[in-house]
Amino acid sequence: MSSLIEQAARRLEQLKRAGVTISNEANDLLDSQRELNETRQAAESSLRKIEETEEKSASKTVSKRVELNLDMLVSAGFVSPNSPRSQISDQYRVIKRPLITNAMGKGPSTIENGNLIMVTSALAGEGKSFTALNLAMSIATELDNTVMLVDADVARPSVLRMLGLPASPGLLDLLVGDVSDMSEVLLRTNIDKLTLLPSGTPHLRATELLASDAMSQLIRNIANRYSDRIIIFDSPPLLLTTESRVLASHMGQIVMVVHAQKTLQADVQHALASIENCPVKMMVLNQVRSSSQGGYGYGYGYGYEQPQAA
Repeated sequence: MSSLIEQAARRLEQLKRAGVTISNEANDLLDSQRELNETRQAAESSLRKIEETEEKSASKTVSKRVELNLDMLVSAGFVSPNSPRSQISDQYRVIKRPLITNAMGKGPSTIENGNLIMVTSALAGEGKSFTALNLAMSIATELDNTVMLVDADVARPSVLRMLGLPASPGLLDLLVGDVSDMSEVLLRTNIDKLTLLPSGTPHLRATELLASDAMSQLIRNIANRYSDRIIIFDSPPLLLTTESRVLASHMGQIVMVVHAQKTLQADVQHALASIENCPVKMMVLNQVRSSSQGGYGYGYGYGYEQPQAA
């Protein structure tokens, strides 16, 4: 039926163009056919948009999954969800508790970006990456919290190496624009509540990228997108690059790792002074002498560096 109407409409249009006078009824038929064509075109356009949206949704990148060798990590001195209770796991329970309380807004006062935690040190070789990874692993054992570990020490990345994983795109690829969506470079692990964001592909200006506007925007996006997740940044040492101080300005909490009987007090004070605007600064003493161990082990002490009254 519709084909007959279309044929009649085409014939009337031809007669009209030839100068033949046609009736009002015929004109009404032509108008109706034009409206029908416009409606059909609009419907086809909407359908194409729907199909394009469905294709994009279907092709949406799912974060890559990696398998961590948990037995290997335990033997290397790391906390693991399925390992037996140990001295180091107990120590990290003590260290993480106030950080989680602040991150979840359950402390005495609300801390802006409290779920953004930077682990750093004054100088290299003090155990900050070891601390950052252990802290993330310990938080991942919590029933009510998930954690993302970001390897932001882009000049000397070590998170994937410590985990026995190959290099992978990550933070730097996001900052230079080679990757548009974070889900493309996030690594889900066989620890359900632990996700990794590697440092990414090496770049000549890697440390400068940490202080860029792109990094500031990325941190804001992370804070908004993962507001219910604790984000731990393994950052460069504070006294070796100024970029880490810029990174610190976005954090709600900072964990300062100090190597016992190695780091000079003046270096610690200088490093703390460079991040004076952060609301919460926690100090972790690494490699503490333990009388029960008869030497140096993975002992940790903790405490808060309180801001001085004006």
